[in-house]
Amino acid sequence: MVTIADVARHAGVSSSTVSYVLSGKRAISEETRRRVRSSVRELGYHPNAGARALAARRSHIIALMVPLRTDVYVPVMMEIAIAVTTAARQHGYDVLLITNDEGPDGVRRIAASGLADGLILMDVELDDERIPVLRAQGTQATLIGLADDARGLSCVDHDFVAAGALCADHLADLGHREIAFIGYGSGVYHRHAGYAERTLAGFRDRAGQRGLRFLHRTCEGTYESTAGTLARVLADRPGTTGFVVQNEGAIGPLLTLLRAGGRTVPEDASVIALCQAQLAEQFAPRLTAVTGSAQELGRVAVEQIVGRLAVASDGGRPDDHQALLTPTLTVRESTGPLTPRS
Repeated sequence: MVTIADVARHAGVSSSTVSYVLSGKRAISEETRRRVRSSVRELGYHPNAGARALAARRSHIIALMVPLRTDVYVPVMMEIAIAVTTAARQHGYDVLLITNDEGPDGVRRIAASGLADGLILMDVELDDERIPVLRAQGTQATLIGLADDARGLSCVDHDFVAAGALCADHLADLGHREIAFIGYGSGVYHRHAGYAERTLAGFRDRAGQRGLRFLHRTCEGTYESTAGTLARVLADRPGTTGFVVQNEGAIGPLLTLLRAGGRTVPEDASVIALCQAQLAEQFAPRLTAVTGSAQELGRVAVEQIVGRLAVASDGGRPDDHQALLTPTLTVRESTGPLTPRS
């Protein structure tokens, strides 16, 4: 069986250096890390999880609390979960998936069982009730999302305020002045999901600065609910020419309904979505979209929790840290200059 000493000899480093690379407990140069990881792959080395846990009183497992809700877009959540799992393996950690329908009780269960060294929480609400439990248990954690009070924790998220502002600026630059913001279902806003509320806040502030008139309507994302939402929008603001959609399920129905109603995209109505690039490319016309990298989100979350665990294992107190990832606007065929209707 290949040992850590075998890997060290193969890579030309000390055994402790190999250990630091695998655990993330010390800052190691990128060149050395690549050499060690190459040796690990070439030799087929697999750390003995049981021995590591006994020696270090650590499981080398990270628990990832994944949302399973009807009002979230599961493909994006799974993409983030896969990114977390991949990044964790590069740091010598396995990932235990738990569902957030357990809420605070799930956090208590993981903390009490010792199954995981730390937690990564997804689908964070502004007043998330899991956070006080994390503090009370003294559990090391990283949030994928921003809470109003995240003292003592690390957070990473897309900059949804900036994303909302990008949407407003793009439509304003094209000359649109009457905008409809079609959001997620009402339940998302009632539970104060950070990604939804921050996007809306960013859009609202920039719309005010740019002199846009807009209305926000919730939508459940089905064809029927999208039809009802669009009908109400046009009844209240018949001059609406710009649509911002933060609801993956509503995109396809909206495009179909606009076309059926005699509004050609983008000649009569411009549509910009907040969604992943793969989804934006699937529609006709292809969607102008504001996106963020799920892979980067997962990678940063893992680096944060691994760093916290390393500091804590050395007897230190991890610093609070917040990272916001810059969104990207990609212009495609679904938006264009305002054309006055004759």
